[in-house]
Amino acid sequence: MADIENADQPKRLSVEHAVVDGVRVVTVRGEIDHDVREVFHEALQFEDGVPAPWRIVVDLSGVPFMDSSGINTFIACHRQVSQKQGWVRIASAHPFVVRVLALVGVDAVIACYPSVEQALHA
Repeated sequence: MADIENADQPKRLSVEHAVVDGVRVVTVRGEIDHDVREVFHEALQFEDGVPAPWRIVVDLSGVPFMDSSGINTFIACHRQVSQKQGWVRIASAHPFVVRVLALVGVDAVIACYPSVEQALHA
């Protein structure tokens, strides 16, 4: 597992990575906004030359707020993994975040699930 922090905003956003049954699970804690957009973007990217699952579940249970920076990152990630016949799924989002995803229509493009377990086995 790795912890990623924005140097200017220590402990503001943390990210942990794990692989479960061939699916990359990215657990995010903190607010996703303009100040941490690069950290969140990097957390969902793949390193060149490193084989990684093109299937991703993003656990947002620790994210109480997300603005358009998070939306744009999710759309970019969706495009990247779709080109590799993969997918990205959102799990355990707080009601406010679910509302934001629904208002902009992201939930119609990226599947949202009430739990990580459901996202992994859908």
